[in-house]
Amino acid sequence: MKQCSVLVINTSGMETRYRLPLEKVGFRVVETGQWPGDEMIRHFEVVIMLLRDMNNVSMMAARLRAKPYFGQRVLIAIAVDTSSIEDRRTLIGCGFDDVVNESDEPRVIIARILRQLRARPEHRCFLPDLKRRAA
Repeated sequence: MKQCSVLVINTSGMETRYRLPLEKVGFRVVETGQWPGDEMIRHFEVVIMLLRDMNNVSMMAARLRAKPYFGQRVLIAIAVDTSSIEDRRTLIGCGFDDVVNESDEPRVIIARILRQLRARPEHRCFLPDLKRRAA
């Protein structure tokens, strides 16, 4: 089995606060500022998209899910706090598995990723045992 991997798509160029907490828990994290190529997606079980402009996101999930080999990967949106409940419903309807507020603590996104991964055992990835490593 391999270590679970997370791809963070951040096209805004702004620094995120998610990478270090995800790595600390045991995920392998790669952050990119560009739209990922088809081959790049194959190496990740979780894809996180930072959404800054809610007007142009309706097809993003559909475009990612249409990529070859995307399959049942976990797709999570991190939306600006000003997005309405209707925007969130639309995002989930468009293909995102979950939507998290940008102001939420990183532990919220970690918990939601773990919940989604437990529902998809076909990924066959693991998180390192941090207790054993500390000993």
